Amino acid sequence: MSDAAHERIHTLISAEPVVLFMKGTRAQPQCGFSSRLVDVLDDLLETYVTFDILSDTQLREGLKAFSEWPTFPQLYVDGKFVGGADITIEMHKEGELKKLLQKAAPEAEKQPEKTPEVHLTDAALQAFRQYSNMERPSVRMEIARDFDVTLEIESPQAGDIALDLGNMILSMDRKSASRANGMTIDFVTKINAEGQSEDGFKIDNPNKPAQVKPLGALEYKAMRDAGKPHLLLDVRTQGERDTAMIQGSELLDDEMMERLMELDRATTIVCQCHHGVRSRNAGHQLVAIGFRDIFNLTGGIDAWSDIDPSVPKY
Repeated sequence: MSDAAHERIHTLISAEPVVLFMKGTRAQPQCGFSSRLVDVLDDLLETYVTFDILSDTQLREGLKAFSEWPTFPQLYVDGKFVGGADITIEMHKEGELKKLLQKAAPEAEKQPEKTPEVHLTDAALQAFRQYSNMERPSVRMEIARDFDVTLEIESPQAGDIALDLGNMILSMDRKSASRANGMTIDFVTKINAEGQSEDGFKIDNPNKPAQVKPLGALEYKAMRDAGKPHLLLDVRTQGERDTAMIQGSELLDDEMMERLMELDRATTIVCQCHHGVRSRNAGHQLVAIGFRDIFNLTGGIDAWSDIDPSVPKY
């Protein structure tokens, strides 16, 4: 294991009290073990950092050597390796994991459960009344880990939290309740791509984590022309940069990763690769460590070459 790889991992596990290296992201785990461990941590913490090892081969292989542990997920607390899914879940059952997390990140400990505040517009209420044929409908809501929302005309289930909204009962399971505070449910009409009107519920949830936003080459040119401050990260190899590069871009290497850990999480970052796939994965990683204004250059440098002919295609 190289000194650079060792230093990079040390930087990542030291930047936050609780760090989980997993397959996928907190919102979208890509294996059962990662999903189970996220469920455990979500029960205990509001905030922790995850890294998707599927999108970073060097990190994945480096961690195996660093921890001397061949499988994932891997949990680190206070910069120390705790274990994989089985060990961590067993610690949770014994109450040891909660004690460890409370000691490492007392300010991040999950707050006591409270009833969420949910806002319902008049348009949404009328839609629920119409669909249910009831003056005072009962609606059950589920908010998935990725914040997709399901609404059903249904009575509360055992263990649900039920909100009396005056003209309607809104119930949800406790996981959904932890993701619901401050959300607004509306009912709107919009015009689709074919020019036809479509009715549907619109959910505004301030708890929904940041997303990687697509950015077309023309849109990016407009951003540059307007002088909007941003960091352009090139996630390709140095060899590819030697062939073609966008002026002002910076290579996402180990040194840049260390710099990113010190940056304001509100920094606007545009990720760029050859065609836009690797950069989208890198964007998800940046979202996972707390950055909130992340763009992916759609089509990558290949699309940018159509805007700036001085950048050769390859």
